[in-house]
Amino acid sequence: MKRVLTFVIPLMLIAPACSQKDQDSTANANQKVSSPARPDSAVPAPEFTLLNSVTGELVKSNDLLGKVVLLNFWGTWCGPCKKEIPDFNKLYEAHKKDGLEIVGITLSSGTANAIASFANQWEMEYLVLADINGGETDEVTGMFGKAVNQPIYAIPTTFLIDREGYIVKGYIGPRTHQEFLKDINPYL
Repeated sequence: MKRVLTFVIPLMLIAPACSQKDQDSTANANQKVSSPARPDSAVPAPEFTLLNSVTGELVKSNDLLGKVVLLNFWGTWCGPCKKEIPDFNKLYEAHKKDGLEIVGITLSSGTANAIASFANQWEMEYLVLADINGGETDEVTGMFGKAVNQPIYAIPTTFLIDREGYIVKGYIGPRTHQEFLKDINPYL
């Protein structure tokens, strides 16, 4: 069964949308500036630092500001998660030039080396993150659940995050290339 997360948040957490002038000043000159209305349910995405399982470098969520992010909580052992990998690759290849970043946060899947091996075997073209010392991905999962007032209880769970770092939509369960594309297009 496909479910779309609904967010219940206090109104005081909702920030006004940036003006076109604000967006123009922060956008890359070669990027299309998006200006969709931010949903009332949007909340700031939690800040985190995790390990790029392929390169071994630390990645901070703030490094992703200015990009449209599909943040996917997944596991190497999860069949529906594996089903999404080709679609994520297709989306990333087609839209990275437009500012799309796809980030897979790997849960309960072993060491960064094991995850890197899996990512290479599955030809994952996008950013795959793992624990630094152990337990950090669980902490990030908890922070995102708290941010949207709904624990992340199943994977894959994916969040669409706008260029300003706000969670604008969430998904429980796998989605197709076309479903994600329809939702990310206004933000690219």
